[in-house]
Amino acid sequence: MKEAVRFIIGIFTTLLLCAGCSKKEGAAPVQPEPTPVPLAVITATLNGTGVFGEANYNYPVTVVAKIRLNNVVDRSTVAGSVSISSGGAVVAVNYSYENGDSTIVLTPVAPLKYLNRFTLYADNTLKSVKKGALTTALNVGFATEIDPADKFAQISDDALLDSVQKRTFRYFWDFAHPVSGLARERNTSGDVVTTGGSGFGIMAVPVAVSRNFITRAQGLERMQTIVAFLKNTADKYHGAFPHWLNGATGKTVAFSTKDNGADLVETAYLIAGLLTARQYFDGAGTAETNLRADINAIWNAVEWNWFRNGGQQVLYWHWSPNYNWDMNLKIQGWNECLVTYLMAASSNTDSIPSTVYHNGFARNGAMITGNTYYNINLPLGGSYGGPLFFSHYSFLGIDPNGLKDRYADYQQQVVNHTKINYEYCKQNPKGYLGYGANCWGLTASDIPNGYSANQPNNDIGVISPTAALSSFPYTPTESMAALKFFYYKLGDKIWGTYGFADAFKLQDQWFAGSTLAIDQGPIIIMIENHRTKLVWNLLGSCPEVKRGMRNLGFTAPYL
Repeated sequence: MKEAVRFIIGIFTTLLLCAGCSKKEGAAPVQPEPTPVPLAVITATLNGTGVFGEANYNYPVTVVAKIRLNNVVDRSTVAGSVSISSGGAVVAVNYSYENGDSTIVLTPVAPLKYLNRFTLYADNTLKSVKKGALTTALNVGFATEIDPADKFAQISDDALLDSVQKRTFRYFWDFAHPVSGLARERNTSGDVVTTGGSGFGIMAVPVAVSRNFITRAQGLERMQTIVAFLKNTADKYHGAFPHWLNGATGKTVAFSTKDNGADLVETAYLIAGLLTARQYFDGAGTAETNLRADINAIWNAVEWNWFRNGGQQVLYWHWSPNYNWDMNLKIQGWNECLVTYLMAASSNTDSIPSTVYHNGFARNGAMITGNTYYNINLPLGGSYGGPLFFSHYSFLGIDPNGLKDRYADYQQQVVNHTKINYEYCKQNPKGYLGYGANCWGLTASDIPNGYSANQPNNDIGVISPTAALSSFPYTPTESMAALKFFYYKLGDKIWGTYGFADAFKLQDQWFAGSTLAIDQGPIIIMIENHRTKLVWNLLGSCPEVKRGMRNLGFTAPYL
């Protein structure tokens, strides 16, 4: 009996133990999956500066990027989702972490390249440790600083000016059209030559002879080629030339559909250049005597009054044999066209009366504005004075120093216009990369994918070297600072066969591959006027120019 009871108790105990074992060793209750916590960028910095603004440039090449997130990141997802790149190429970086792995630090293995654009990037494959993805991709561009090293050995200021004038003159000498000797419109223009730009190139010939870049005999020979072509071959309309010519045939190349005839402003630039050469080649020998006679024949053939379009008290810019006066553009100031009226008033054969200047260009005084910018008074013109070529083209040969009429002191006009342009660039209200006391100058030039009259109220970040360099007579200190920056700091990018490239935009690392006659010519001429007043003295010595200017009411020491 006792044995039976013990057996039953044993069975019962075993069952209890088995039941207990079953409860302890069974599957744990299924826990719910944790909710993924999404990632979001709180801040992104480069060398401690936030990069969500618009002016993300001028960073040192030893930059360190940090991306602070709202949660702890899964380190295994970082390398494939977070990067610094340039032009599609990924920059090698070391990754590290701060703030308990909620901040990713990217340190480039090697210094970045100077003056390059980069992208700091993170996409939605970046995950948190709680499996949440980055909700909004990070895509921030930035640019590194200009290489501060000099690109060329330092030379004296005079030697630098010599170098710039000599190299730039090559555009008009080595690259001149082989048949006509005239200046090509730009370095890609083939047979298309520019009459106004050729006028600038002609003014540069006496400079080149005086500086021993070429001999007087070489200069004379080139002028004989040019003048013979203009006199005997080139198309003319009532004595005026078109904007563009074919440099081989002399036939008109249309500047636009209806601009396929006379361009009076370009003609004035050309005539001013020819008169400058006439005054320089003043020898008694047959060759120089004949050259002067041929220049006078071209000069005397221009029918300036024809361009009053029926006797109006204003000159018109264009006339076409096909479209007559359809362009309908009156030459009115203030702008670059003053020299047109000065040449028209100075003609020996068809001079305009003074009323045409006063009513036409000066608009009976309406061109006076008297605005002030940066506490600098500007007698004439529109907002901020316009592009700087307004103060260059007419004054390549006409000396503005002491020049006055009833409307303005022209020395004050050109100097103050230049200073306003300089101050605007120095203050850099739009925050463009590179603008400053050593990098300034807004004027008409090539731009990325086009051409534009750059000026403070039309500023897209493009600096044109001709603007500051052609202002040497007005702002010698500021222009020299700009020249040194262009040459020493940017010379590897903008100094070429024919001098400085037409323009550049540092913010986009864009550097023009072009050189233009109307931009290169003023550099040579105005640097020389700054140094010796050679071109001013030559054109200013023309007796008919003195007479014409006096007849319009101008006064100056040289008149």
